[in-house]
Amino acid sequence: MSKYSAIKEACYKANMDLNDLGLVIYTFGNVSAVDRSLGVFAIKPSGVPYEKLKPEDMVILDFDNNIIEGALRPSSDTKTHAYLYKNWSEIGGIAHTHATYSVSWAQSLQDIPIFGTTHADHLTEDIPCAPPMADHLIEGNYEHNTGIQIIECFKERNIDYQEVPMVLIGSHGPFTWGKTADKAVYNARVLEELAKMAFLTRQINPDAPRMKAALIKKHYERKHGKEAYYGQN
Repeated sequence: MSKYSAIKEACYKANMDLNDLGLVIYTFGNVSAVDRSLGVFAIKPSGVPYEKLKPEDMVILDFDNNIIEGALRPSSDTKTHAYLYKNWSEIGGIAHTHATYSVSWAQSLQDIPIFGTTHADHLTEDIPCAPPMADHLIEGNYEHNTGIQIIECFKERNIDYQEVPMVLIGSHGPFTWGKTADKAVYNARVLEELAKMAFLTRQINPDAPRMKAALIKKHYERKHGKEAYYGQN
């Protein structure tokens, strides 16, 4: 058995969950899972339909995009994942989808406003939309530069990637991350639901205000604060 079997299995399961949750169609999207102790990550192979995937198909790479194990070509977004893993040491999984509402907000080039408590249960900020990539970066190392684009967006806005585990890439779509690949998929599903709710809110009331700060603080802290009381001990 390969020493990478566990991470391949985790990556495979997360990719299948992405499909089962309706966040992707056909061969769209990808999830990766990292093993920091081995200095590698596993990612879905490019262009393989979900129903044909097997755990052993997952490709193992280091953070410099060198293939360590795997017979198939890795996802076309691999360099984005590698750059984020290399620069954000606290993440253990990354998901990228083409989910309808998330992509629609990305195509609108707008942040997703924090309108209600469902949003505040997960994060206290609007979900950022990074501007479309500059032409010279598109013509360069595109997927690597997408990773740079995400990190620069968070630096410019002074956003903590651990507190806001999701982003929209303008004209492209969403990336999410978490401590594990499963958590990255969870955040992708949450993002899609928040995007849908925000869209409907704007349809009902185009002038709907951002939720007031006291409610944001209350709902976030009751789940994530030092004195959180949501759920079981």
